[in-house]
Amino acid sequence: MRNRPKRESPDDQRSLFGEILDWMLAPLLFLWPISIAFTHYFANSVVGFPYDQSLREHVATISRQVSFANGHPQLALPGMAQVFLRSDEIDNVYFHLIDRDGTLIAGDRELPAPKRPDEFLKNDHGDIRFRDDEYRGQALRVAYLYLFDVDAPADRWVLIEVGETTEKRSQLANKIIASVILPQFVIIPLAVVLVWFGLTQGLRPLTRLRDRIQARREADLSPIALRRVPEELRPLTEAFNSMLGRMQLNVDAQRRFIADAAHQMRTPLTGLKTQAQWAMRESDPAELRHALRQILIGVDRASHLVDQLLVLARAEASGLAQQSLVPLDLDQLLREIVETWVVQALDKQIDLGYEPAGAVLIRGSAFLLREMINNLLDNALRYTPAGGRVTARVVAQGDFALLEIEDSGPGISDEESHKVFDRFYRGEGTDGEGSGLGLAIVREIAELHEAAASLRPNSRDAKGDQPPGCIARIVFTVDRPQPPRVSIPEAVQTGFA
Repeated sequence: MRNRPKRESPDDQRSLFGEILDWMLAPLLFLWPISIAFTHYFANSVVGFPYDQSLREHVATISRQVSFANGHPQLALPGMAQVFLRSDEIDNVYFHLIDRDGTLIAGDRELPAPKRPDEFLKNDHGDIRFRDDEYRGQALRVAYLYLFDVDAPADRWVLIEVGETTEKRSQLANKIIASVILPQFVIIPLAVVLVWFGLTQGLRPLTRLRDRIQARREADLSPIALRRVPEELRPLTEAFNSMLGRMQLNVDAQRRFIADAAHQMRTPLTGLKTQAQWAMRESDPAELRHALRQILIGVDRASHLVDQLLVLARAEASGLAQQSLVPLDLDQLLREIVETWVVQALDKQIDLGYEPAGAVLIRGSAFLLREMINNLLDNALRYTPAGGRVTARVVAQGDFALLEIEDSGPGISDEESHKVFDRFYRGEGTDGEGSGLGLAIVREIAELHEAAASLRPNSRDAKGDQPPGCIARIVFTVDRPQPPRVSIPEAVQTGFA
């Protein structure tokens, strides 16, 4: 069995304080070695300048003591001067003079000469040059000069070299580096402590805000006061207040819904209790059967009311349903649902019709749309008398799809058309069989699909060629598939294929 890599759990707690501290200290620790390298480089550059000037002066001094006699160079440098030239407490100083033929005129024979002197002679104008070399296993800094005889041909010259070991340079560079680096071993830990203290103080407003939220009562959904809230936390606090406002609206709606549901359930339960008490006192079998039939009808009504309440609660709990909406054919879904209502329509002697429209795509939830259409058909069949008609259709109009359920019932007034979608509302003249929740469920599901629901008198009854009635209409937005994105190379290949 293979070992799977451990994944970071989304529930793992992460410290904001620790993350900020990491992001502040990580660059500091990363730049510290780089600063040491730069310090070392610049320390050696700065240290080398005065010692190079000293070597330059030695070469210049020797060059002033060189003369040419009949084209042969001569050095008039007293022995004491040579001793002074070589005197140094730490480093060793070497020098020599050699002519063009490599003949040693004075100084140390083993002192190395430039490896490719011809390149320097081409552009040499009496300048003193420097190079790094090695002599007797020691690093050497060498200053050299090609000195020409002005009275002889151009190929007559003498090479003057003064070399010095680099011990003094290394010691001074190390002292400079130590004077810069050592204080950092105190400064950096002190900076870490100061950063930690600063973050602790800077995050105190966040801690105070947390304490204010924790101190609130469980039922307190009032917004958090924005005073003394830092500017950086204000957007978060405003978003939290907005969420609290939405939660308060949901809680208020649930409280109203529970109160209304309790009130509506009390009526059928009271009726059931009354029928049961009357049945217990009845001895006539026919009357007892009638009482039991009334109890059965009451149970069916209560069961229907409970089912409607559950559907409405499920629709309200689907506030995130828009994230799971998928493309579906509204016309095909309507046809499938209408087929399930044919038997019930025949029992009521109602002509239930369906007008095909072809494929009409929308984005929706098949479960919720099925509940919505069932409630529309149930409402239409409930209020349409025997011999009437109910017609279901989908109409495509440009970017919109219209779901229509048309009936030949008693109709509805314009004033009632604005109230029928309220919970537990029943129109005047109804027989009381409905729960008053069907159209409320329709509106709730329509809003989840960003659709508009309406119930209006049938405007096509003006000619009087059919009984008055209503038309329920839900307006959806048509889902048009986006064309596939083609990159420029693919487009070019397709165009020239």
